[in-house]
Amino acid sequence: MRLLFLAPAKLLSEQDKRLYCTIVGWFHRYNSLRWLRRLSATADGPVYLVTALALLGLSEKGQHFFLLLAAGFAIELPLYWLLKNSIRRTRPCHQALGLKIDFEPSDRFSLPSGHTAGACVYASAILAVYPVFAPLAFAWAAMVGLSRIGLGVHYPLDIVAGAALGIGAFGLVPATLLVA
Repeated sequence: MRLLFLAPAKLLSEQDKRLYCTIVGWFHRYNSLRWLRRLSATADGPVYLVTALALLGLSEKGQHFFLLLAAGFAIELPLYWLLKNSIRRTRPCHQALGLKIDFEPSDRFSLPSGHTAGACVYASAILAVYPVFAPLAFAWAAMVGLSRIGLGVHYPLDIVAGAALGIGAFGLVPATLLVA
């Protein structure tokens, strides 16, 4: 019975590594590292705080956005740390996959992608408060995830898991907070 489960998991892992190598190879072929670093940095934690604080003063819906974002991150961050430190998947840049990676991540483990999870929490809050900007926010979140693969620090499935975590965590925000 265990062999039936292991074969698909191994196949999925191999496909994940192949797709990773294809994406990283494509970005490196076009010398995109500087662009990828900048894009990835737009999903660093302080950026969320700065933009949320700016919206407090610039928008009548800013307080609602700030509260939703805080609630979403209050749910997402503990789950992220629990998953990352339980699963302990080695980052691709720390494995011998035949690719030269010039970017060093802040921690050792890759699953789930915290940048992608945070970007999806942020995009979900945008959807709830400023729905007209939601397509741009989710496109940005997808590009953040892609940048993390291109930088060599995440596999594609790490990105999918991060997106699911961020959107799922925001889905757990109490309904009373969702109403302005």
